[in-house]
Amino acid sequence: MKKLTMLLLALSMAASLAVPASAAGPMEYTFDGTGDPEYGKPTSIEVIYTADGGARKNEDVSKNAALAPPSFGSPSADTLHTGTPLTPNLAPGYQPTAGAVINGSSAVIQSPAMGGGAASGAGALYVPGSSTVTVTDPGSTSSGYTEVTDDLYYRGGHLGTLEIPAIDLEVKIYQGTDSRTLAKGVGHFTETSIWAGNVGLAAHNRGTNSYFGQIHTLEAGDRITLTTKLGTRTYEVTSVAKVSETDRSSLTDTRDNCLTLYTCVRNERDLRWCVRAVEIS
Repeated sequence: MKKLTMLLLALSMAASLAVPASAAGPMEYTFDGTGDPEYGKPTSIEVIYTADGGARKNEDVSKNAALAPPSFGSPSADTLHTGTPLTPNLAPGYQPTAGAVINGSSAVIQSPAMGGGAASGAGALYVPGSSTVTVTDPGSTSSGYTEVTDDLYYRGGHLGTLEIPAIDLEVKIYQGTDSRTLAKGVGHFTETSIWAGNVGLAAHNRGTNSYFGQIHTLEAGDRITLTTKLGTRTYEVTSVAKVSETDRSSLTDTRDNCLTLYTCVRNERDLRWCVRAVEIS
């Protein structure tokens, strides 16, 4: 009886471990790629957060660059940094085109269509698995930072020229913001870009070298021209404000090409005038 019981238990265990014939083949399952795109709310100046504490200044790792992974089993499924932007209207290299309305405005965005094409055109952004992507003019879509190198200096030692017709100003730009530099002209904040993205400049507001003595009188829409060895850009004033002398937030790298001008506020030592101008596209 004991042997019969052991035999029945062994048969029961064997039956429970047996694999049905239908399950002997490979498992089959599907995973769809991204669905309808989600559209983020853009800002006029979007701060770019970079990897390695700013060591890779031209790499945008903020939410703007986030990608939904490609479809499972697609050619680019196992390739890093591929997929479809989660917020196409904020993704680097994209511009408004036919598609969904964003935030009730007239601007519309079309996420890249799924297909086998490749991006083309100057400054185009290639997303594996997408069709051709139309992008903005590379003059207005910035990588966010241009470092000052030896080849960007003119023979006279300056980096460029700043022109503000509204206050009858034309002055040369020099590297640094120390007193000796500001005695020669407008100074360039060394931590900021000199071309792409946010260019930060400073100058005195009184004395014989008061090049920025009247920037607080600028109004929205006034034009500013920056000329360097990389070219000439025209900007339009968007804001004039007083900020704390310790407030450097306006010098943060940006994707959009813009100018930030700083100078002292007369008789208010703890404040600074901050003028922001954005490139005219």
